[in-house]
Amino acid sequence: MTRGNDQTGWKTLMLFVGGVVLAGLLLGYVNTPGGWYSALNKPAFNPPNYVFAPVWLGLYVCIGVAGARAWSRDPRGPAMAAWVAQMALNFLWSPAFFGMHRIGLALGIIVAMLTAIAAFIVLQWRADRVAALLFVPYAAWVAFATALNWSIYRLN
Repeated sequence: MTRGNDQTGWKTLMLFVGGVVLAGLLLGYVNTPGGWYSALNKPAFNPPNYVFAPVWLGLYVCIGVAGARAWSRDPRGPAMAAWVAQMALNFLWSPAFFGMHRIGLALGIIVAMLTAIAAFIVLQWRADRVAALLFVPYAAWVAFATALNWSIYRLN
């Protein structure tokens, strides 16, 4: 964290991590897979449902830390804009897929999300390598989730 005193940095970090994790948990609670998802045809590489929550919890912590770092560096900069965009798209995907059962719409959202994640990594690579690297596992997971979303779309 580069702006403010140490206490301000910790407050920013806790706000970002806590906000992202709480919002993610709430979205997961409201948009459970349920019977509709269970009945879908899925590819062989579809992980068991119990894998998703711990993976997303870890990713949400990384997303929050990277967001706090980007905010502390330049709250109105392009990296922060990419962070906000990917977060909005992240929080739109579950309602589109699980809530509305719109697999094609969710596919469009996740492709846009992956693009915003990649943009954040590129924008932060020189400015804050740690923030960029925190997004690499997230990019890998969302790339996997995109392939999964695409496969489910094709199979159903």
